[in-house]
Amino acid sequence: MTLKVLSTHRLFRLSLIGLWAVAACGVFAPPPTAAPIQIITAARPTATANATATRTPTRAATALAPTQTVAPSPTTPPPTEAPISALNPDAYALSKIAAGLAEPVYLTHAGDESGRLFIVEQPGTIRIMRDGALLPEPFLDLSERVDDGGNEQGLLGLAFHPKYSDNGLFFVNYNDNNGDTVVARFRVGDDADRADPNSEFIILKVDQPYGNHNGGDLAFGPDGYLYIGLGDGGSAGDPENRAQNLGELLGKMLRIDVDVPPEAGGSYLLPEDNPFLGQADVRPEIWAYGLRNPWRYSFDRVTGDLYMGDVGQGEIEEINFQPAGSRGGENYGWRFFEGTRDYQDSAAAPAGVIPPVTEYTHAEGGCSVTGGYVYRGETLPALTGVYFFGDYCSGIIWVLYRDAAGVWQRQTFGQTDFAISSFGEDQAGELYVLNHRAGEVYQLVANGQ
Repeated sequence: MTLKVLSTHRLFRLSLIGLWAVAACGVFAPPPTAAPIQIITAARPTATANATATRTPTRAATALAPTQTVAPSPTTPPPTEAPISALNPDAYALSKIAAGLAEPVYLTHAGDESGRLFIVEQPGTIRIMRDGALLPEPFLDLSERVDDGGNEQGLLGLAFHPKYSDNGLFFVNYNDNNGDTVVARFRVGDDADRADPNSEFIILKVDQPYGNHNGGDLAFGPDGYLYIGLGDGGSAGDPENRAQNLGELLGKMLRIDVDVPPEAGGSYLLPEDNPFLGQADVRPEIWAYGLRNPWRYSFDRVTGDLYMGDVGQGEIEEINFQPAGSRGGENYGWRFFEGTRDYQDSAAAPAGVIPPVTEYTHAEGGCSVTGGYVYRGETLPALTGVYFFGDYCSGIIWVLYRDAAGVWQRQTFGQTDFAISSFGEDQAGELYVLNHRAGEVYQLVANGQ
């Protein structure tokens, strides 16, 4: 097997793994099945988004105080489909659409039919790409408020309110100058391409005991609630066992309602169907737990299923899955298990721990999983229903799907030389890949397009 040596220049600027010894060597061996994906370096115009707006269910009740709860929204997403049994990676290519970015870590859209792409740069800025070009001025510059001194610190997440077109609200996740996690709300200014930096309203602050495993992602679910992924607080091996401690927010997926009526005050409400609501000594914001560092996760925009890429400790990277209609409360096993392997005191693990739907070992190639998206665009119909994810260190991209028998299948899609910090999705459901090290964005297209 031929070793592929990647440039070590800031390779672990976003070292999502906490494996400092591995980071020092910078040498990885991708599996022989990982054929190179064709890379198209000529910039292409960004496709205009024309998909329907994000579903925003109506809440059955409105809370009148910050300590009250809100009623769940009745949603019945369609069943998860079994799209394909095989695909041909040679039919696709990655086309570079943007370069010159400063350590891009996320890409998303505002759901406002504008066709704009919003790109998060780790040092603290959000850039806009419109009509195939990066705008010279950032949408938002938080660099003075953001601590990006650690490998996994900085401006890390962005989510637009499902009713952004009406209310102009969006949410960010960053490390403040103390290194702690801040989830904050901002509002767009009079210029649609510029946010008001003075509109910050802090939703949630979480102390970070170490500089790594911050999580950082934000996403609105099909229920209209905001989901916040937090890592276990850092170091290695979760030394304080925070991921299993329901009295702490670290190592969890949180679920909150950010639509607080003005008369209620407070920063967020608690959905009344959160699984641990009302239990003594348990944080009621918790939706799921037992996570090490859920760096990137996403909801399938058609089914409502939740896919979570959880970064491993030293041997195994995993993708966790929560089906639409889940009532929450899942325990994904860390630190009892790393993937499906015993890690520490696994004999003491409670019943019902949820294993990953797929995993890969560091021996296969890579060392830090980057979760992605289920493809729901229109330009690549053969990929409909296929979940894409990759690895930051090796640049390998995989796909995951269920076959006709409902069995999960993982297939290598191809090899890049990217430091894959994130995937992205535009309003039309087209898929993007971010190269953190080189400051580039690529779109998945048909080969020859």
